[in-house]
Amino acid sequence: MKDLKMKLTSITKGIGILFTLFFCVLILKSCQNNSGLIASVEEFNKATADVKPGDKFILANGIWKNAELKLKGDGTPDQPIILSVETKGGVTLEGQSSISISGKHIVLEGLVFKNGYTPSSEVISFRTSKKDLCNNCRVTECVIDNYNNPERFESDYWVGIYGKDNRFDHNYLTGKRNQGVTLAVRMNTEASRENNNRIDHNYFGHRPVLGSNGGETLRIGTSHYSMSNSNTLVEVNYFDRCNGEHEIISNKACQSVFRNNTFFECQGTLTMRHGNETLVENNYFFGNRKANTGGVRIINETQTVMNNYCEGLTGYRFRGALVIMNGVPNSPLNRYFQVIDSEASNNTFIDCDHIQLCAGSDSERSATPQNTKVFNNLFYSKNKKNVFTVYDDISGIEFKNNVLSENMEPFQKNGFLKEYIDLVRNENGLLLPKSLETKDIGMTVVGEIATPKNTGVNWYPRNEETIVFNSGKIIKVEPGVNTLGKAVNTSKAGDIIELQAGGQYISSKAIDVTHPLTIKADGKNKPVMKFRRTSLFNIENGGSLNLSNLTFEGEECDDKPNNTVIRTSRYSMSRNYKLLIDNCDVNNLDVNHSFSFLKIYKNTFADSISITNTSFNNVTGHILSLDKETDDIGIYNVENVVLNNCSFKDIGGTVLNLHRGGRDESTFGPILEMNKCRLINVGKDKRNKSRSSVNLHGVQYAEIMDCDFGNSRPLKIHLVVGEPVTKMKNCKFEKTEKIVTNDGSYDKDIIQYLN
Repeated sequence: MKDLKMKLTSITKGIGILFTLFFCVLILKSCQNNSGLIASVEEFNKATADVKPGDKFILANGIWKNAELKLKGDGTPDQPIILSVETKGGVTLEGQSSISISGKHIVLEGLVFKNGYTPSSEVISFRTSKKDLCNNCRVTECVIDNYNNPERFESDYWVGIYGKDNRFDHNYLTGKRNQGVTLAVRMNTEASRENNNRIDHNYFGHRPVLGSNGGETLRIGTSHYSMSNSNTLVEVNYFDRCNGEHEIISNKACQSVFRNNTFFECQGTLTMRHGNETLVENNYFFGNRKANTGGVRIINETQTVMNNYCEGLTGYRFRGALVIMNGVPNSPLNRYFQVIDSEASNNTFIDCDHIQLCAGSDSERSATPQNTKVFNNLFYSKNKKNVFTVYDDISGIEFKNNVLSENMEPFQKNGFLKEYIDLVRNENGLLLPKSLETKDIGMTVVGEIATPKNTGVNWYPRNEETIVFNSGKIIKVEPGVNTLGKAVNTSKAGDIIELQAGGQYISSKAIDVTHPLTIKADGKNKPVMKFRRTSLFNIENGGSLNLSNLTFEGEECDDKPNNTVIRTSRYSMSRNYKLLIDNCDVNNLDVNHSFSFLKIYKNTFADSISITNTSFNNVTGHILSLDKETDDIGIYNVENVVLNNCSFKDIGGTVLNLHRGGRDESTFGPILEMNKCRLINVGKDKRNKSRSSVNLHGVQYAEIMDCDFGNSRPLKIHLVVGEPVTKMKNCKFEKTEKIVTNDGSYDKDIIQYLN
């Protein structure tokens, strides 16, 4: 009996323990945070309807199409709310997708945006409404890859940071092509000022030239709130060929800090556009002699530029290695404040072409720098004697203890010393002087240097999307009708299409070019290309053409207006194109009165159009009409135009219409090089509205050398923006009015006639 009681007691205790355990499990389960794999937008919305500290949401691998995700919640420092992915690189948000977060202590990681564009104003937003912002939130290891609106000038941000004490780090952003800042720190409410946000260890990939204002990679603030403190820290970021416009970084706030960032072949400058008390220190600028590469531009008050390294920068005027601007007296918020109480000290400039002092000086920007110091800087140049350009009174700038290499000449004696400088390249790739180590001259390596390895993510490929001709296979094409078009349709990027020397190729259909493609002869005799549509080649979004050793004839075309050999897409092109033509003949484009060679459309942009060693004969229309952006707001159609060793005879329209209107100064181009060209009987058709043979409007740099104008309409030059440069040498004008300008003074003051 006693044993039975003991067994019953034991069983009762066991059952009690089981009930206790079961009850505890129920309690734990009821208290458990949201967690688990989420496979759809519907599941995400359901899971995030009631967010608690410590919740972790995991997106399942796969393509999330047209996913507009929103996450709101308040985590804690010890229990943050986390939104992550099943596998980094395994979750892609495509189509029209975006994400917005708001609250406290939220961590967003591992998302990839590609193959589409944001349906709203931002891809990643640190707010879910105007009132619901982020504080103490973090976005890390995310990717935005060529996620662009197809409309080139439909503006959006890729990242908008609102609120305070947020961090954006170790992200990879590359291929921003439409208008709008890549990353913007917004200060449009009090809740986003004095924000102490941190932007660090990010890799900002290639941003192609936009051809308009609005191509910044990073912007802090706006002019409207620029007198407020931002206190944003930007450190250890890698900027790779961020070429959208003049301002790689546009600082428009007070008390921002930029340190230990690397700028690789970036066309533009870190610009202190508005706001005061900015610190720029320990940054590295590598130009590698690429065109328009720049360093730091100083505007406003109490700015400090110290201990920075600049090498191989070629930019001039607003994109010099160091630019100290003139200001506007009593400037409104959106113009240029005078440089006051600022300094540039202990910086190193190696083989940089231009240091610009009082840049932008004109009748409006007449306020010269005051109480500003240029101390202890090192200037070294292998080839240039003088890198300084002084545009106005520099009495308000004090120069002291700056060292020049032996071959350089100071623009003034005070504040400059010439010394022998022994440069040695260190393990970080920097050329530093051994001989000045103890003299407190130039920069000293301090802290972490941003590199491709310690920035961005390590699990996503960094694919180059530059235009590469002649990198694919060779496709041989027999003469005949539409044989060329069939070959183009089956080709891939970089392929070379070889046409039979002396063969005849007729196209009854227009040929769409959607990737970089080379078409050339396989021997010395030029194949003849004829076509029966209004165009032979249509360069569509993503396309580029390299044409070599070919003949184009217009005799097969229908007698319809506006025929053209090559045209761009009729629709907006987000991707820039190239057109290269060498050793070709273009004859008899004359079946109607307006037969042109190249026709472009609005919202298309060429990195370069180059025509060399080519002849044009008997063309009723224009050769190059690059003038479709007529809104006069600083937008233009091509960055670089090259005409070299070409002949133009009996051309009814112009050889070149190159237009950039308005007074915006945020971009570099257009840039023209026209050398050894012969123009005979050009521009005299009554439909040529410009009444010129070459018409340049707002061109920023033009070099016209060794050209002959015979029995042709005049060369017209209209200069309106900033400080354009026009150089001419050895040009002959026979039975041709020489030059027509918008202001006769330009003929002597701006056009440089070189000996």
